Amino acid sequence: MAGRNVTELLAGAVVLAVAVGFLGYAVANTGRTGSSGITLNARFERIDGIGPGSDVRLAGVKVGRITATSIDPKTFQAQVAFTVDASIRLPADSSAEIASDGLLGGKVLSLVPGGDDKILANGGRLQITQSAVSLEQLLGKFIFSVSDLSSNVAKSLKENQKPAEAAAPK
Repeated sequence: MAGRNVTELLAGAVVLAVAVGFLGYAVANTGRTGSSGITLNARFERIDGIGPGSDVRLAGVKVGRITATSIDPKTFQAQVAFTVDASIRLPADSSAEIASDGLLGGKVLSLVPGGDDKILANGGRLQITQSAVSLEQLLGKFIFSVSDLSSNVAKSLKENQKPAEAAAPK
């Protein structure tokens, strides 16, 4: 009986150690740990789909991570703080845009380097931004324009048939 209790105790300790290992791995890879590199920020009209932990990419390569998002109470714009690898020296006229990570993927913050000689320093702000595009809004606009086009075509066809009917012999 005593041997069985020791075996169960050891098995429980192994399961607990594995669980702690998984938890440590998860915390280390969520972007919530200390971040290296420089911190930059940008303001957007809308940031649908991104938040703390989202990737920051340059030319499709991950170069950083979003660390915080908030609302500017004066302008009601979304403020995004993010880190970029210290080896990346972004020109001051660089831009940031919210982009899709593939057709069905999530959103990422994509950086587009400018051509200025001046380099953004730690705490700098990107002035040129492009907000997230809402797929729902695009579909709504497309459906509205198609229905508007079809009603205009039907109206035009109706108007063209009236003179032809009036000119036809009876």
